[in-house]
Amino acid sequence: MNGDALKTLHIFVEGRVQGVGYREFARRAGARLGLSGWARNRSNGAVEVRASGAPRDLDALVAALRAGPPFADVRGVRAVEDGGPPESGGFAIHPTV
Repeated sequence: MNGDALKTLHIFVEGRVQGVGYREFARRAGARLGLSGWARNRSNGAVEVRASGAPRDLDALVAALRAGPPFADVRGVRAVEDGGPPESGGFAIHPTV
C-alpha cells in the first residue's frame, strides 16, 4: 500500500449509474488499485462504494468513479472519510439496499 497510512472512504455516486455495469467497473478499479471494499446499488438510483487503502490509491479510485464506465452518466461523486473499521479481503459487489 505504498507505505501510506490506511484510510477508508464512503463514496456515493449519482447519475445514470445503474444498469450500465457501474458496480463491476468500481469492483475492477478497486481491485486493480489493491484496495479492499465493496460496491452496491442503492434503491434511490445511486451507487454506494466503501473502500480502504492508501490515500493515493483511494484518490485514484475516486477519479475513476468520476469518469465511470462508457455507458454511465456520472453527475455527482461525494466521498467522505469513514472512521469505522477498514475493509479487508479484496473488492466485492454487495446486494442492493
